[in-house]
Amino acid sequence: MMEDSINENDIKHYLKAHPDFFESHAHLLAELFLPSPHGKGTISLAERQQIAQRDKIRVLESRFTELILTAEENESTANKVHELTLGLLFAKDVPALHAHLVEFLASHFQLPGARLRLWENESHGADDIFIAAEDSLKNWAKDLSQPYCGTLPTMDIAGWFTESPASLAVIPMRYNEVTFGLLAIPSEQRSRFYAGMGTLFLNRIGELVSASLARYII
Repeated sequence: MMEDSINENDIKHYLKAHPDFFESHAHLLAELFLPSPHGKGTISLAERQQIAQRDKIRVLESRFTELILTAEENESTANKVHELTLGLLFAKDVPALHAHLVEFLASHFQLPGARLRLWENESHGADDIFIAAEDSLKNWAKDLSQPYCGTLPTMDIAGWFTESPASLAVIPMRYNEVTFGLLAIPSEQRSRFYAGMGTLFLNRIGELVSASLARYII
């Protein structure tokens, strides 16, 4: 009757409370057989423990490899941002800054055709970069709390491109809470920019470009 009343929890708790059990009964490691987790037949308890350890090692190795790849990717991104920053700082004027930015996005991120458009002001009349933007576009840009990602917005941005992009990222140019333009980055891939995606890197680009432009705009 006592044996019938023993359940799995009793056995589990007993073994946890007596970790030296198998040291005192080492022969059981070879005498107890369990179903093999990787095929037919049975294996000893000792073999089952070895398989479990190997599986854990494989999982750890996979995670370690992922960490290495992530670290390498982060280092690569950091190097790219550093190169972008140097080019922005050395730019002698807005056209040179714009040229470096467009070339950088095309060569390093395979995003050709970026457009930088800034509001015309007392120092800069309308040209290819400085535009006489409508109030609706200015207000839309001002209200952007983070980069816009998705298809072409209803704002008059389509005219900036010869062909409509499959997806688009639009980053407000802002310094000291003053919005003075937009950076639009098109992509031929619909999945490149989409609503709800992470925008940390786009935000960083926006901050770098905005700060670099401030000396010419503000």
